[in-house]
Amino acid sequence: MSAQPDLLYAEEEEALRAAVRDLLADHCDAPGVIARTESDAPHNLALWKALTDGMGLAGLLVPEALDGQGATHREAAVVLEELGRAVAPVPYLTSAVVATEALLACGTDDLLTELASGTSIGALAVALNVAPGAAYKVVQHENGLLHGELTGIADAAVADVLLVPADDGGLYAVDATAATVTPQTSLDLTRPLATVTLDGAPGRLLGDAEPAVRRALRAGAGLLASEQLGLADWTMTETVRYLKDRKQFNRPVGGFQALKHRLAQLWLEVAGLRAAARNAADALSTGSQDVDVAVTVAQACAAPVAVHAAEEALQLHGGIGMTWEHPVHLYLKRAKADSIAYGTAGAHREALAGLVDLQAP
Repeated sequence: MSAQPDLLYAEEEEALRAAVRDLLADHCDAPGVIARTESDAPHNLALWKALTDGMGLAGLLVPEALDGQGATHREAAVVLEELGRAVAPVPYLTSAVVATEALLACGTDDLLTELASGTSIGALAVALNVAPGAAYKVVQHENGLLHGELTGIADAAVADVLLVPADDGGLYAVDATAATVTPQTSLDLTRPLATVTLDGAPGRLLGDAEPAVRRALRAGAGLLASEQLGLADWTMTETVRYLKDRKQFNRPVGGFQALKHRLAQLWLEVAGLRAAARNAADALSTGSQDVDVAVTVAQACAAPVAVHAAEEALQLHGGIGMTWEHPVHLYLKRAKADSIAYGTAGAHREALAGLVDLQAP
């Protein structure tokens, strides 16, 4: 029987949260994020440098012997909550979690050290919509070189090393300069997608692709729920604050009973998401035998709640919520994009049914 999960935040986790939130307040204000989405360089690499060089957060999941922090998925989840609250355009989930987990599965020490220090950014060349355990596209390995095209690769535009699965079953490290990375039009402007084209690119064999990709996507899906939690919590909190300030008929709009009911329902949903996200982070950190169940439950819950919270924020902010200058559209787009990242809620519910042997009639 597995140990009871700890869903509460430890004192160290709260201290980490406060430090990350302060950093984001200084480096990731909403007007700045919006301005970046209008440019050719949406990623905030100055913020990434502050997170990695200044705080060492890229190495949370990397052992201390490899210059990492030797922390757990619980701490990474707290960081992702705060990044979600700020819709921060940094490759944290894709590099410090997903690519790092793939390298941990392969035991690639030198690349892990580079990712942990933030000197390199990694990207797993598997489409963002692929769920853990699902089929993914591979490239052709021929005469030691890689050929093929992979689409929907998140944060590939800023990656230094691409982790590419090939048709021989291997996972290869490819220097990003040896690939052609073409930006794709993406709904979420703060996590850009790209097409990666390999035309005879040299690759370094790291290990077997399937277990590495499965491990990486499982961690990505489990910790994505914490990002979605941060997003939902910010949109709900900002909506409550706005409705307390905005007046109609000479009284605060938030005093109307119909809106109180909508916000109370949303609060319950966010509280449920918090429990599911914390459970997934705890299961990943302890290696619980129920980790697959915890991750699928978290993802089955997270997408509908995050999207609902962002939709309510957009509606209840009224006319100002529809403007480009207000950041709520960034949250709605991130919530919608996250709802298909690492598998849809429906795909996770189907996977959960199989895990608990509760098949549909």
